[in-house]
Amino acid sequence: MQSAYIPVLILRRVGDRVSRGNTGPGKVHSAGFHLVRREAQAYECGIPAESDARGRYSVRFYIVAMLFVIFDVETMFLIPWAILYRGWVAAHQGLFALVSMMAFLGILLVGYLWLYKKGALEWREP
Repeated sequence: MQSAYIPVLILRRVGDRVSRGNTGPGKVHSAGFHLVRREAQAYECGIPAESDARGRYSVRFYIVAMLFVIFDVETMFLIPWAILYRGWVAAHQGLFALVSMMAFLGILLVGYLWLYKKGALEWREP
């Protein structure tokens, strides 16, 4: 049983040696190197930076991004269903396919209406 883990241990040892081999020379080469404050700043085509690059994003940005992904996945399910629907009708399974897709769209519509009611789709300036 333990012999099955030998390739994993070998791979880990090789990975450790590769990572040490890549980082070791850099640490030795930059041992006495210190940046001046001006050299450590970000370079923007010769223009001084206006503010810190680590600005905070509104939580609404992430909510809208997640909603986009959810409704994009919905489209990913609808397109293959629409392509296969004609074959299901020919096999006398069209009604079942239609009802199941309407149930899927109904659940998404309820979620969409709930989001609309909560105001998650309205973009307000901070």
